[in-house]
Amino acid sequence: MLAHLHTATIVGIDAVRVDVEIEVIDAGMPHFGIVGLPDASVRESRDRVRAAIRNAGFRFPRHRVVISLAPADLRKAGAAFDLPIAVGILAASGHIAHSNFAAWLFVGELGLNGAVLPARGVLPVAVHARRSGARSLMLPAMNASEAAVVGGVGLFPVRSLAEAAAVLDGHAEPASITPSNGYAPPVVPDLADVRGQPLARRALEIAAAGAHHLLLSGPPGAGKTMMARRLPGILPPLDDEAAMEVTTIQSVAGVLPPGASLVRVPPFRAPHHTISDAALVGGGSNPRPGEISLAHQGVLFLDEVPEFSRRALEVLRQPLEEGAVSIARAARSVRFPARFALVAAMNPCPCGFHGDGTGRCRCTPQMQVQYSSKLSGPLRDRIDLAVDVSALPIAQLAGSRGGEPSAVVRARVLDARARQRARGTLNARLDGPALVDACALDDAAWQMLERAGTKLGLSARGVNRVRKVARTIADLAGEDAVRWDHIAEALQFRMAG
Repeated sequence: MLAHLHTATIVGIDAVRVDVEIEVIDAGMPHFGIVGLPDASVRESRDRVRAAIRNAGFRFPRHRVVISLAPADLRKAGAAFDLPIAVGILAASGHIAHSNFAAWLFVGELGLNGAVLPARGVLPVAVHARRSGARSLMLPAMNASEAAVVGGVGLFPVRSLAEAAAVLDGHAEPASITPSNGYAPPVVPDLADVRGQPLARRALEIAAAGAHHLLLSGPPGAGKTMMARRLPGILPPLDDEAAMEVTTIQSVAGVLPPGASLVRVPPFRAPHHTISDAALVGGGSNPRPGEISLAHQGVLFLDEVPEFSRRALEVLRQPLEEGAVSIARAARSVRFPARFALVAAMNPCPCGFHGDGTGRCRCTPQMQVQYSSKLSGPLRDRIDLAVDVSALPIAQLAGSRGGEPSAVVRARVLDARARQRARGTLNARLDGPALVDACALDDAAWQMLERAGTKLGLSARGVNRVRKVARTIADLAGEDAVRWDHIAEALQFRMAG
């Protein structure tokens, strides 16, 4: 007997339909085979499915079982094929009376005891189900809240293979599921904890308001990491479109918290400097999102940035400019979104104490230049703001009061971003005619920018980035025009580091 079902596999961050055909053949020796370019995780489903069917109270057919996954030229990966394969075997062997699966889509991993376990990429699968016209989606119960944000598809969340069989026999109706956040979002530390450092705090505010990239340079213990980890607290919550993008990426990568629906908090990713370039930008034989995509619409923090491998840093050039990264493989290429705000932190020299006034630094000028050059000129040119962070004396650290709390700074950031939304896009993403219109300068501002650009040797990209930062400074001040003093402050951050 032949059974025909539908499921989906993830390519990039999108779901692609896969047809699952199961035939139980009476003739021949008992055999369980899967064809259609399955990877090791799919081939291993034979043992999981066999045990799950038996432990769910059904008899596994003692005949030749052939599973075909189409299209045959698309590599199938992941354990989410377990549920459709098991349901198809039950249907083909007569344990399930349901014979028409044309309007159904199945996704889910099986445990050996017959439990339906959470799967990666359920959100894009639900989007695919709605677009393809599927009326019913059977999925793990733990992924129900994630899929419910899509709408337009009847959801059948199940906890076991036996429950799935009962649903298909007509003993259950679609569950009424309300999208909810059944998990606690990460607690972001408050900016009020930062004492002193007015220039660095100002740079954080500008970076948050315009989505600019930031470089913090200073000795150990000056507060670089402390300030970077407080940046998400002054960012606005994600809108519906951005939240869907971020949630989809986290779902595909398998890092979406259990019970979560839409992620509204901007992500903050801080990979270790030993990370490989593939883990940073994404990749693998079946490409998956890397850290820069997991930081999409949020913050990517690279602490001790000179310690990262040169290759890992240089691959950041494309996403910093385009907001996406393309990964090509022999069979196909995928494109992952990667529009993030980069925050990098570094010491001024290998020992870290150059210029701290204590005389502890014994690094030669050649060592300092060699250390600083690990961050290449083209990559530095793509960073909008640079700040030299000095360590505070102990007496000043103990006696000074904390600065403004995150809520106060966030209010100014929200106002500045509202002005940018009225123009169409965030300042860091201005380009072409939009850049010319939004960052128009009067004669005094142009003269200052021209003189400074010549003296500092700014590239065309550097000049445009100064204009974008000046536009953000004007937005924070509530000004419609970009004046010479806004240019001057933007140049101050271009000269540091």
